[in-house]
Amino acid sequence: MRILHITQRYWPAYGGAEGHLAELSARLAAAGHEVTVLTTDALDLETFWNPQRRHIPLQTEVHRGVRILRFPLRYLPWPGLSYPGMRRLLWLLSKARPAPVSALHGLARYAPWCPGLWRWLATTDERFDLIAGMNIVFEPFMAAGLDFARRRGIPFVCFPLTHLGAGPQPGHDPPSRFYTMRHQVDLVRRSDAVAAQTPTEQAFYRDRGVSAARIRVIGAGVNPEEVAGGDGDRFRQQHGLAGPIVTFLSAMAYDKGAVTTVEAVRRLWAGGRDLHLVLAGSLMTPFRHYLERLPASDQARLLVLPGIAEEEKRDLLAACDLLAMPSRVDSFGIVYLEAWLYCKPVIGAQAWGIDDLISDGEDGLLVPFGDEQALAGAIAHLLDHPDQAQRMGERGEAKVYRSHTWAHKFALVEALYRELACAPVDG
Repeated sequence: MRILHITQRYWPAYGGAEGHLAELSARLAAAGHEVTVLTTDALDLETFWNPQRRHIPLQTEVHRGVRILRFPLRYLPWPGLSYPGMRRLLWLLSKARPAPVSALHGLARYAPWCPGLWRWLATTDERFDLIAGMNIVFEPFMAAGLDFARRRGIPFVCFPLTHLGAGPQPGHDPPSRFYTMRHQVDLVRRSDAVAAQTPTEQAFYRDRGVSAARIRVIGAGVNPEEVAGGDGDRFRQQHGLAGPIVTFLSAMAYDKGAVTTVEAVRRLWAGGRDLHLVLAGSLMTPFRHYLERLPASDQARLLVLPGIAEEEKRDLLAACDLLAMPSRVDSFGIVYLEAWLYCKPVIGAQAWGIDDLISDGEDGLLVPFGDEQALAGAIAHLLDHPDQAQRMGERGEAKVYRSHTWAHKFALVEALYRELACAPVDG
């Protein structure tokens, strides 16, 4: 098959969606398919609204057998204000029912704005058998792919990765409203197939008019052999750590639960607990400002590792006693799988879709999002009951090997692609 993937960032950019599509693309290429990825030149997430952040200079390259075409981002004046302003305007217009979906799609093209990608799709004479787009919160790229697929009469697969939040209903808290706007749901409805992360995401779109037959629950995975091999003693010696280690491993942002995790550990420190907190991942600007406002004594007790390398990440997973990532903006959470492969218990938030992955009390614990007291209690419980924590980690490890390896997920995706490529396309 000749496959075109479209996404907002791609290797060497780091993130859950980025790693997800990179793994699927590389496996498809290794299986003999021709795979092209259209993406932007953004290396950092903040590059979408801050042109001073890092860009990837190479416009065209091949990585793991996948051809990558990158297109430069463009910016409206005062992008630090105009980008979030445009996203908020879209949400307001989405709530205003008289605003047509077509108008929302037109406005969304400027946030983020990547005219070169649209121009390539309008002028290329290359032929493809199937197109897939990933990440509904960057819907202009998915819209570009769907429009191209309809013009060519070929199938389009949507990987929405919808963050459904931690509100009373899916899509009913502040972050999730930017994943569930009317024009975004419209893109999912018009796709030939939807690759959902969890049964909760499947139900969300089924309730919004997407045929159940067109939604496949697939989710993400890990390669156990690539995650294994961490040296916990090496990590502890390198950083001079003794005693319990709690790790947070994700983009350091409020909605990911980073602030809540720090505040929970500060509560435990204040109560006389001796433990270390290691935060690793992308250091977002608001979180950096939060850290700078902490008392110097607390700053000195935190170990912050922005842009952690893969080898050190494996060492950290081997060294830690538990993983805490109580996020409300994850559609799945690959890092939980990685921690389970080291038989470590995990703590997540009571967010929509997360309880499809983490079985509360069985292989991890779930706490209300933003509840630092509940999180502190969960951390203390796991540290005080190491046998139970070990059993949780072991159950998680068994779950990964049973259902969440990339070999298993890839087989589902390739089967879906082959099925669609051989079927007539509606519309």
